[in-house]
Amino acid sequence: MAQAPKVLLVDDEPTILLSLSHSLQGNGALVTRCRERRAAEEALRRERFHLAIIDLCLSGGGHPDGLEVVRAARQADASTDVIVMTAFGTDDLRRQALEHGATGYLSKPVSLDLLLTVVDRLKGRLAKGG
Repeated sequence: MAQAPKVLLVDDEPTILLSLSHSLQGNGALVTRCRERRAAEEALRRERFHLAIIDLCLSGGGHPDGLEVVRAARQADASTDVIVMTAFGTDDLRRQALEHGATGYLSKPVSLDLLLTVVDRLKGRLAKGG
């Protein structure tokens, strides 16, 4: 039996966190939810994740404090796929996220179909032992 993908989901907005979490779990992922940077960094120290989905602006106001979580995820395990999401998307912010180690970038509102496709690909890689 294939290993279920372990996903770290970080967003300060409870509604988004809950809806994305339910969708991911419904698609077979094991989801750890965090609403703030420190909790996410602690989760990254405790456990290994296959995928981290991180809101770039965790404290509101367009400040990209989620970049620190991106960096922490890459330092914790370089094999973790890191996708950032934001409603405050700019080319500069996208560039910064990629420079910090993000492997993907989604604008809010996030397309559930696209997110579930990412998880399906990850499940396929895990089934092959990757």
